[in-house]
Amino acid sequence: MIKIVKKIVHLESLLSDVRSVKKKISLVPTMGNLHKGHLSLVEKAKKISDYVVVTIFVNPTQFVEGEDFANYPRTLDSDINLLSELDVDLLFVPEVIELYPTNDNTPTIEISNPELESIHCGKYRPGHFKGVATIVSKLFSIVQPNIALFGEKDYQQLLIIRSLVKNLLLPIEVVSAPTIREDSGLAMSSRNTYLSKSEFRQAPKLYKCIKETIKMIRNGDKDYEQLEKEANIFLEQAGFKVEYYSICDSKTLAPAGDDDAIVLVAAWLGKTRLIDNARVHTYD
Repeated sequence: MIKIVKKIVHLESLLSDVRSVKKKISLVPTMGNLHKGHLSLVEKAKKISDYVVVTIFVNPTQFVEGEDFANYPRTLDSDINLLSELDVDLLFVPEVIELYPTNDNTPTIEISNPELESIHCGKYRPGHFKGVATIVSKLFSIVQPNIALFGEKDYQQLLIIRSLVKNLLLPIEVVSAPTIREDSGLAMSSRNTYLSKSEFRQAPKLYKCIKETIKMIRNGDKDYEQLEKEANIFLEQAGFKVEYYSICDSKTLAPAGDDDAIVLVAAWLGKTRLIDNARVHTYD
């Protein structure tokens, strides 16, 4: 039966017992409102570890000014039911004060990666990735997992977390899992609930555009700048407001060269911000 804790001290006590019998611990950090994408991470965690910890925490420091922190969908009861069905071992659901104490007279600590956090999504959400890196670092410190799992839909986030683990010399294996999609091709996201019915039918054109770009590259088109322009035109005509559409190096997110490339996109459809990606040479 799933154990649910809200306090760090209780979490640490439980995990101390788990470590005492040398079980391999995995961590799946989430902000809740769980969907099949999150659950695929949990299922993978169960296969590669002995004890699965899921966290649900809507992290205020990764929301930039004007974003939806107050209205972000919170569905704890249904989330607990889903995790119980998957036999998750431990669910950590802290209050903000638990992870961001304000009365202990300690300075605020922030973790950042200036090179990666200022481009693509970071350009349009300044401070977002600093908030992500900071909360993930806190969770790593508290849980001390052997393995941490993240989805590939948030690809820039995944690279930042891999860099964080490498640079802080953390003994954690970061494992990724493929983007889970609707039958239409739309990448599953907690924010998809913001889409109207007509927007939900329109949204899969984002992935359709990515697939067309990849097809062109595989057919030998190396004029990436022109491909990006054509994609922008297609998406704007389809009703999206594009923030960026970039063909990048999959390791650095700099403009793509001859190495493995990835197509990254962020675009608004109505009041909903959608992101998606696919790697050129591993896309199927």
